[in-house]
Amino acid sequence: MKRRTALTLLAAATCPLTQAHSAADIAALLRAGGCVFLIRHAETDRGIGDPSNFKLGDCSTQRNLSEAGREQSRRIGQWFKSRQLQARAVYASAWCRARDTAELAFGPHTVLPALNSTFNNDTLPGPLTQILRTRLKAVPTGSFEVWVTHQVNITALTGEFTAMGEALIVDASGVLLARTTLS
Repeated sequence: MKRRTALTLLAAATCPLTQAHSAADIAALLRAGGCVFLIRHAETDRGIGDPSNFKLGDCSTQRNLSEAGREQSRRIGQWFKSRQLQARAVYASAWCRARDTAELAFGPHTVLPALNSTFNNDTLPGPLTQILRTRLKAVPTGSFEVWVTHQVNITALTGEFTAMGEALIVDASGVLLARTTLS
């Protein structure tokens, strides 16, 4: 078993559970702002990482959203819409599964390279994590941002392991306020 896969499985088995929050609690946290809705892309086709022929600009070479993941993304977007929650900005990794999650849930979004996966590549998460910490501090009270990314980035930023489609609400100092699956 690859070392990274073993570490991922270990993290999943040992991650602490946080208190459950109601939809009203989640909406109130987002309305208060000064935070990021940090979401791991929605459900994908089976697999870990990407195929060996992976090319960032070619979705046909990547692990993509499954039909369940596309529906999950739409439900997340509907949850925000039904509560009239509007993010100040929506950012996504350049990976197709993250961009598709953002598009289906929120519509217009911007690719933010600091959200790109570092799983099975030569990019070290440290510098990207520092960029994200700096951006996190800049989110003002009264507004929130949505960041669609990958488990490896979420763990590097928060120390938490998330399932596909699961989100963390993180305040400007990086403190975990809540975790949720909205779909």
